[in-house]
Amino acid sequence: MSNPPKTFDWNHVRAFLATAEQGSLSAAARNLGLTQPTLSRQVAALEQDLEVLLFERIGRALELTPAGLELLEHSRSMGTAASGIALTASGQSQSIEGEVRITASEVYSAYLLPPVLHHLRQLAPKLRVEIVAANDIRDLQRREADIAIRHIRPEQPELIARLIRNDSAHFYAAPCYLDAHGRPTSFADLSAHDFVSFGEPDQMIEFLTPMGIHLSADNFRLGSQSGVVAWEFVKQGFGIAPMSDQVAAQDPQVERVLPEMEPIVFPLWLTTHRELHTSRRIRLVFDTLADFLSKG
Repeated sequence: MSNPPKTFDWNHVRAFLATAEQGSLSAAARNLGLTQPTLSRQVAALEQDLEVLLFERIGRALELTPAGLELLEHSRSMGTAASGIALTASGQSQSIEGEVRITASEVYSAYLLPPVLHHLRQLAPKLRVEIVAANDIRDLQRREADIAIRHIRPEQPELIARLIRNDSAHFYAAPCYLDAHGRPTSFADLSAHDFVSFGEPDQMIEFLTPMGIHLSADNFRLGSQSGVVAWEFVKQGFGIAPMSDQVAAQDPQVERVLPEMEPIVFPLWLTTHRELHTSRRIRLVFDTLADFLSKG
């Protein structure tokens, strides 16, 4: 007979989640309005209930153990669900007002965010959302945005960063281009093809070279600093470019090049200020983005 699943108290999970996100027991206790000894007891009770060690102390810092890291993602999902239930039950989401600024790349802003924005409008019709579509990294500390969708983790300790998932990408081109220039069957074949650059060609060459794809400036005869414009050039048959599989799947005008190749994998981080824990509107938008983007 299999053992019954472990049971635990949601308050203990909430204490663990706050400690993991804040990085210390004292900060987590302040955030939850608890004393540090109370919070510490709740985290210890969760460890006892689950029979695992969730944190280990490295100097003055708390570090998540492998078991803690695994539990963290599940706890965040529970936290998102609990926040949504509370807002829905109280009708508070309908009353949330103010502005939230989200920064993301032009491609993500144009092709991935609209379904999330439709859902947010239903949840909080009085909320105003501004999308800062930019391919450079906007500074959250300077309040250029409230929430950022990035492919790198920020180093500033005062920001909260959540790894949403690992995204994947392949090379894509329009069928008309491939019909005219042939379909490459290896990385070596790519050196004979035209590429569309997203930003500076030198940066794309530097990124692709370690993969064994050897290109030069001669391969890049067209490009744009605008990701949306560059992607449109690909769809119009000007050449090949790497693209997120989730974005490319929305468009029947493109065909995957080298379909058997291993995907290009890159992280997707959601980042915001510490006031995530005190602002209802930022919490609602952050959790909604996390839920939608994690589904890929």
